[in-house]
Amino acid sequence: MKTHWRLPKGVDELLPPRAWDLELLRRRVLDVFDKWGFDYIDPPLIEYLDALLVGSGEDLDLQTLKVVDQISGRQLGVRADMTSQAVRVDAHSVAVDGVQRLCYAGPVVFANPASPQTSRVQLKAGAEIFGAPSIDADVEVVGMMLEALGVAQINTPVLLLGHMGIYRQLVAELLKNGDLDPEHQAQLFNSVQRKAESDIRDLVGVTALSDMMVALPTLMGQPDILSKARQVLAGAPPIVLRKLDELALFAERVSAHCAAEIRIDVAELSGYGYHNGAVFAVYHPEHGRALAQGGRYDGVGEAFGRARAATGFDMNLKQLLMSSNGQGKVIFAPLPAQQELHAAQRQQVEALRASGSRVVNGLSEDEFAPSGCSHQLSYVDGQWQVVQI
Repeated sequence: MKTHWRLPKGVDELLPPRAWDLELLRRRVLDVFDKWGFDYIDPPLIEYLDALLVGSGEDLDLQTLKVVDQISGRQLGVRADMTSQAVRVDAHSVAVDGVQRLCYAGPVVFANPASPQTSRVQLKAGAEIFGAPSIDADVEVVGMMLEALGVAQINTPVLLLGHMGIYRQLVAELLKNGDLDPEHQAQLFNSVQRKAESDIRDLVGVTALSDMMVALPTLMGQPDILSKARQVLAGAPPIVLRKLDELALFAERVSAHCAAEIRIDVAELSGYGYHNGAVFAVYHPEHGRALAQGGRYDGVGEAFGRARAATGFDMNLKQLLMSSNGQGKVIFAPLPAQQELHAAQRQQVEALRASGSRVVNGLSEDEFAPSGCSHQLSYVDGQWQVVQI
């Protein structure tokens, strides 16, 4: 009886040559983070559950795999997101008084795939700035994010900008006025994310503020949509209008410093619910889902005893790998039939490797080039040449 070895549903593996492609992409992205002065951290794949879920919403809780630690008896979680780990590091492991820049790249595991085509095991790379409340930090994060996407060959991105504060302050007013049942907050969040206007209306009723919440998902498009947003939200509490002004300033500063096509979505609710300020996401016409996303999440570290200004982003490198052309030229160096050519070929192989080329040595005279090799080192007309196979 034949045995079939199968991976769990939604779990994939990368084989040659794409596994190397992913590792090379990870290195290039980390090189970008290094150039911008971010310090690399490598937090553990598992932690105590309460630390992993600090400041997050119900959706991250549902996506986190949970097990019981046989040593302590406490619940452990397999991380589905790395931001809370970076927050813990800033609060305790490397607690500095000033601005701190941290970056990371590692696997995360989802209890359920986000979509039928999405792997439950992703390789997330991201970066966070702690202790910098100014808009300059948000602009820096966006600029570095776009450069990192550039090394993944995402060269014509669409950058979507929003502000969680607008939604949060409207919700606070609806709750205060009794127009929203506190038990329905999660449903409202999901409805706004899905831009389901009829569902939003069912949850908030019919008032002036409710009309604003229903209209929120329609306020998206070119940057000039902000003018319409000011008209729609004209009767909102002053704090809502201040958040709208913050979004306008954010869009203006990003446009001045970053080369990307900018769109505005006043109801952009990125992430796992811990964002509370400017948010952003990158899309591309060839991809249906966000390629990178992030935003500001000031004060989330309070649960670790250190509330700090914070902003950052992450991206799934496996998803970006689909846009990459791969590792490029791989050269096969067949074993020469003439013994006197062995030493000279060995020197050529060493020179090619020193210049950054990937060379596979032949081990016998009758060996063919392995799959994945695009070129061959051949002795032609008295000299060594790299020729296309």
